[in-house]
Amino acid sequence: QVQLAESGGGSVQAGGSLRLSCAASGYGYSANCMGWFRQAPGKDREGVATIYTAHGRAHYIDSVKGRFTISRDTAGAGNTVYLQMDSLKPEDTAMYYCVAGWAKCERFDAADFTYWGQGTQVTVSS
Repeated sequence: QVQLAESGGGSVQAGGSLRLSCAASGYGYSANCMGWFRQAPGKDREGVATIYTAHGRAHYIDSVKGRFTISRDTAGAGNTVYLQMDSLKPEDTAMYYCVAGWAKCERFDAADFTYWGQGTQVTVSS
């Protein structure tokens, strides 16, 4: 069974940083794109950042450009991704979900992602 194991969420004050990690494992796992979606209470789910695992090309939504950096582990099988979140704002507060699948990363289409993590909470206080 394929699993996406997330870690690194927590609470931080505005302007602070957090780093999320996600490791994919399990028989049959295969994906060309990994990334992070988030959902805040009362809001729609949105893609935040994605990355092609083969060559590392990354994509971001406008609201996090220049503040968030997605990267992948190139030493192993490329099944681990990280999201470095700097200059966090209260509006970044949400449950963050790791995703993976065969997708066009730049589309940020949730339907393209076969695998989803359980989610990790990020809370930013003002």
